Amino acid sequence: MSSKKSTGDRTPTKTAKSSAKAKPIGGRKKKAPIDPNLPPEEQPTEDVWVLYKKAVQASDAAKVEALRNVLMERHYPLVKYIAERLLQTLPKSIELDDLVSAGLFGLMDAIRGFDLSRGIKFKTYCTTRIRGSILDQLRSQDWVPRLVRLKAGKIDKALQKLTGEYGREPTHAELANYLEMDYGELSKEISSAKAKAMYSLSEKWDDGDDDNSMEKTDVLEDKKAVDPIGDLNRSDVMGYITRSLTSKERFIIEQYYQHGLTMREIGEMLTLTESRVCQIHSNVMARLKSLLGQKQSTLLM
Repeated sequence: MSSKKSTGDRTPTKTAKSSAKAKPIGGRKKKAPIDPNLPPEEQPTEDVWVLYKKAVQASDAAKVEALRNVLMERHYPLVKYIAERLLQTLPKSIELDDLVSAGLFGLMDAIRGFDLSRGIKFKTYCTTRIRGSILDQLRSQDWVPRLVRLKAGKIDKALQKLTGEYGREPTHAELANYLEMDYGELSKEISSAKAKAMYSLSEKWDDGDDDNSMEKTDVLEDKKAVDPIGDLNRSDVMGYITRSLTSKERFIIEQYYQHGLTMREIGEMLTLTESRVCQIHSNVMARLKSLLGQKQSTLLM
């Protein structure tokens, strides 16, 4: 009698456990459908990936760009983290913005080549691409004007001194005041100190009437590097900049390359986040590289 009662007690208990166990498992497997009414910026990252791949398959260029921009915005902190880690091992003259811009090219390549079906975490996949893109950029920086190197050293020393005094990086105005230079003159020097792309773009905007102009004879050329000037007429580049870019894109390019402002400073002027400015800059450079027909991922960054 007691045995039957015991058995009877166990049977419903087991059924209840099985039923309770099945419910949450089924709940985890079921995923809410993607809400087509939500803008990309409000979609979960997992859904953004699905929508991005569908847009690629449908050859919907507008959607591809919009969704890719969302993915880049969300992974920008990873790019900056990798760039900051690498920056700790590099000379003081290397700027974080340049490393981040290089890393964003790697991020774009990673987004383009990522395969959702493989079950690999995107962070794992893209980290190598981002780091590799930054290292490629660093390897390409072998040609820098001799005069610019000397001036950059003076600015770098002042930057370190003021950073120590203020407990933060000085503004361009504070740096110019310390060096007893005009703000515009300092901006030109900082702009000139940027390598490769800075040379190719700044040269086109400079009339060459002063000592700050960079001549080809001043350049320590890397024999393996590709010369963008040799591949495209200067007027073609300027034509692209004036005709193909939006006013916002032109402003960012001019302020960054011609006036030497940081991405954060440009963002404050445009009321944009630093990551958004970096993203716009990288998109412009990618289109310009495509125009030039170059395959090197580090050209004109």
